[in-house]
Amino acid sequence: MPFLHAAVLFPFLFAVIVPFLFKKWRKIHTGWFVLIVPLLIFGYFAARLPFDPASDPVTESVSWIPRLGIHFTLYLDGLTLLLALIISGIGFLVVLYSIFYMSKEREALHNFYIYLLCFMGAMLGLVLSDNLLVLYTFWEITSISSFLLIAYWYQRKKSRQGAVKSLLITMSGGFAMLLGFLMIYAATGTLSIREIIASADKLAEHALFTPALLLILLGAFTKSAQFPFHIWLPDAMEAPTPISAYLHSATMVKAGVYLVARLTPVFGGQAEWFWLVTAGGIVTLFWGSFLAIRQIDLKAMLAFSTVSQLGLMMSLLGVGSLALKPDLAPETAALFAMASAAALFHLFNHSIFKGCLFMVVGIIDHETGTRDIRKLGGLIGFMPISFTLTVIGAFSMAGLPPFSGFLSKEMFFTGMLNAFRHGSGWLIVLPVLAWVASVFTFVYCMILVFKTFTGPGDPKLLDKTAHEASPGMLISPIVLALLIIAFFFMPNALAAAVLQPSMHSLFPSFAARGLPEVHVSHWHGWSVELFMTIGVVIAGIWLFKHLARWEGIFEQLPRKFTLNTAFEQGLIGMEFASSRITRAYMTGNVRHYLLYLFGFLVLMLAGVLLARPGTIWDLSQDAPIHLYEYVLGLALVASALYMLFTTSRISSIVALSAVGYLIALFFINFRAPDLALTQLVVETISTGLFLLCFHFLPKMKKELARLPLKITNLIISIGVGVTLTLIGLYAKGYRVFEPISSFYENSYQLAGARNMVNAILVDFRGFDTMLEIVVLLAAGIGVYTLIRFDKARREDP
Repeated sequence: MPFLHAAVLFPFLFAVIVPFLFKKWRKIHTGWFVLIVPLLIFGYFAARLPFDPASDPVTESVSWIPRLGIHFTLYLDGLTLLLALIISGIGFLVVLYSIFYMSKEREALHNFYIYLLCFMGAMLGLVLSDNLLVLYTFWEITSISSFLLIAYWYQRKKSRQGAVKSLLITMSGGFAMLLGFLMIYAATGTLSIREIIASADKLAEHALFTPALLLILLGAFTKSAQFPFHIWLPDAMEAPTPISAYLHSATMVKAGVYLVARLTPVFGGQAEWFWLVTAGGIVTLFWGSFLAIRQIDLKAMLAFSTVSQLGLMMSLLGVGSLALKPDLAPETAALFAMASAAALFHLFNHSIFKGCLFMVVGIIDHETGTRDIRKLGGLIGFMPISFTLTVIGAFSMAGLPPFSGFLSKEMFFTGMLNAFRHGSGWLIVLPVLAWVASVFTFVYCMILVFKTFTGPGDPKLLDKTAHEASPGMLISPIVLALLIIAFFFMPNALAAAVLQPSMHSLFPSFAARGLPEVHVSHWHGWSVELFMTIGVVIAGIWLFKHLARWEGIFEQLPRKFTLNTAFEQGLIGMEFASSRITRAYMTGNVRHYLLYLFGFLVLMLAGVLLARPGTIWDLSQDAPIHLYEYVLGLALVASALYMLFTTSRISSIVALSAVGYLIALFFINFRAPDLALTQLVVETISTGLFLLCFHFLPKMKKELARLPLKITNLIISIGVGVTLTLIGLYAKGYRVFEPISSFYENSYQLAGARNMVNAILVDFRGFDTMLEIVVLLAAGIGVYTLIRFDKARREDP
């Protein structure tokens, strides 16, 4: 098996044996076995560093559905390598952290690690896929596995609600994205992302270009919690902390960011793409940072901060897409392209500082029994290591030196300023909103650090006696904190290893004439960006110190008109409407159900057959109808009419059986004795069963039906008859292929059988007939067993 496919399928295959490991070695935490999976995958991808951007991507393909052009094709370039390292590296640290966080005595660890491994494999498949439909398959697997992880503590109502909300929003966006992918396929004739990128100019001229763009962005926005679809992410924090640290900060929510980055070569340079991605990102950045301040739950605060940071990345990718705008000066294009580099740099930084913060919040919850900021305070004396880790992670998120988040935040300010300097004047809103959102980010970072660890504190408010976590639980956040500091001092090591190759993935058209070098500097002089950062610190400190004076503004927000309320009321409204509709047609009256079925049959089939051009009604080749066939036909009609109008059940059964026996006479006339014999046997048995059943029914009362009811029945009956007649005539007159009956005419030469029907059943369809006999045998054994059990029960009650 190719190595890339092995890396993707390894987590799924290992998930199969997790239940056996859990059952066999209960005294050993299952996480120790699972830990090997992300470690090996990370080692494989780390061995690719540094990635040479000039070399061709590593490509491996396995045929899946070749007739439809769907191949399980994976390829590794700079962008996918960056995501693969994050998925496997953070995955390793999360599994290590979960070993000490999740109790092996009280938790169903086999379920936890099965879901986690499925998610890990799905994320790897998503970022490595070259085929759009394969990408979509893994995309939806991430939604399903995320649903299972969020609802891991399914006994809690909030866990179930958060899981359902995330599933509904992300999978709805996924369906929209699938439709966009199919539009791209209709326009380009290929599902390969590389081939679509190569034919981007052709796609831009197609009528489906804009609809595909809108639908794909809808999928990306729902997955990456962009406004107004961000409401699922805070509710997803009901999952265990290792899940929050992995899915909703480092990996799953980055899927939408990845999709926008991957398709930038296709849609970049288009005004619709720039405005939607940039505006959606900057609004999400502002709104998420603003709402984070009002949260009293530490995980909820981190959830809204994740929403905000995802908006930051999206806005940078939107600005970076301007580099592909036609007729743009190379110098200006290079400036815009660096915004995309900033987005990728911040994507990496966010994964490490947010993973670190989530783990520390999990430690606080684990060791104090609460995440409520109102109950916390003064923990610095009890948890000094956790305090240090929180300072590193929070200050990096706030964009302060000497932490790597400072560098990507400066590049973010540069990207927003360049959009204003080289665009229309009113784009000043981008750097303004970026600065205001950064101030709010600074404020909630200060709340996270100082309201949790400093101040008087009251141990009586805590559910547990506060103390520092075990060394094992601290290993993972310590590693991430060290990376935050290391990449501040050595950012260009990361830039050379993966950021520069990732730029080649985003801007392949630039590769021929040379991409701008991704070089990260700590000092650019007294620039506007530096003054913006100083302003953020000053304004942030003032707002934090005077928080009590202005936080009342959150109480002025209308609680009845929030997006969460709209979502919940929408679900209630849909449930009410569906209930009303269901009650309207589920009347309990069999006649109504038959009316719906037959009415739909008539409207759809007869309508299509009558409206279809070129319908063939060729009766010229039919055999002549003889007198006795007319007699049989008239007898059939007479029996059917008598059955309809008789008021006696016995007479109705006799008339129905007469119809069956007359059909058997037709079979005899057409030289089909086997069919005639079968018809006679079935008709005899069914008539006997009817007589037996009707014997136990109450006497039939004559009811006077209203005239409209009779007319409706008449119309439906005539319509069904006409429809079936049309189907028969159409099937007879319209031939796509030569009829296969001519093949069976040689049954004697082919199978040595003079009876064609027997030859078909025994020879040509021998296995089919044998399986039918097996089914009958199984049913007979079941009936015999039930009879024996019933007899035994009656003998010995």
